[in-house]
Amino acid sequence: MDCTSSLEQIKPVLYCADEERLFSLSKDGQTIASLRADANTMAEVYVGTRKLTDLSAQTAGWVTASREVVSWKSQDGAAIEGVLHKPADFDPAKKYPLLVVIHGGPTGVSRAIPFTSTIYPIDVWVPRGVLVLEPNYRGSAGYGETFRALNVRNLGVGDAWDVLSGIDALIAKGMVDASRVGTMGWSQGGYISAFLATHDAARFKTISVGAGISDWMTYYVNTDITPFTRQYLRSTPWDDPEIYAKTSPITYIKQAKTPTLIQHGAADQRVPLPNAYELYHGLQDNHVPTKLIVYQGFGGVGHGPTKPKSHRATMDHNIDWFDQYFFQTGAKPTSDQNR
Repeated sequence: MDCTSSLEQIKPVLYCADEERLFSLSKDGQTIASLRADANTMAEVYVGTRKLTDLSAQTAGWVTASREVVSWKSQDGAAIEGVLHKPADFDPAKKYPLLVVIHGGPTGVSRAIPFTSTIYPIDVWVPRGVLVLEPNYRGSAGYGETFRALNVRNLGVGDAWDVLSGIDALIAKGMVDASRVGTMGWSQGGYISAFLATHDAARFKTISVGAGISDWMTYYVNTDITPFTRQYLRSTPWDDPEIYAKTSPITYIKQAKTPTLIQHGAADQRVPLPNAYELYHGLQDNHVPTKLIVYQGFGGVGHGPTKPKSHRATMDHNIDWFDQYFFQTGAKPTSDQNR
């Protein structure tokens, strides 16, 4: 958490920002400035109860989606929640195609608010007649210490249980066409998508892997946060190669069959580029339709898009891929040139 002073108008002494909270408090503790959002509006600035902005006004005429929090039991009995996006004209008697958008982290969290994704354009896809599920798989923030630890020495494996059981729960409710399911995610979400691509190929029509880990050994020796791996796998690859193999998508590459898009930053230090090449060549060698797009110019550690052009490029390439393999619109893909 990063705390600095902000909003001079109320002479704050504390500003705190993280995924759950954004506020400033005055010196006397009597006034608070905050960002507030709900399932239908973007974050707006408030001072006390006075609303200062109206960003949502520009979206008033857009056809978007409704959102609700849903829950289900995972394979091992763990209680899992997620955000379900539905078309505005949702018909409970109809079965819909389903796209799963998996957050990163693993300690990130998806919340029921609009316009949360640019790489995977939920609010573009839902009006085209699909459901979108954002699962808060084990390890996600906001559910307590025990839940956060459920993927220790269980990365990928338990995460896959949570995603697949969520899909099954929606199918059981009669909401989802089981023959039309896709999945995608960035960072840890990309890793989980890669794990699903090599485990449950028959389940998915298409997959997108963004900046995902394909091999924990490759990740361990290249990443800028090596201790992260030891924290979750509780060992080094030299002391316990079995847990590194068990939790690596590349171990199961011969089971892959689903068309898979791979997106990665050229200078990614957090999940270095060799992970993308390893998955890409593994899929190619096993005759799985695949495409690798390497992006130049991501900022920071290069782990994700930071500029409008980069955000647009990653989004456009996902739209192209899902148009081809999921929606099957016959739309002509945009250029394959690295951006």
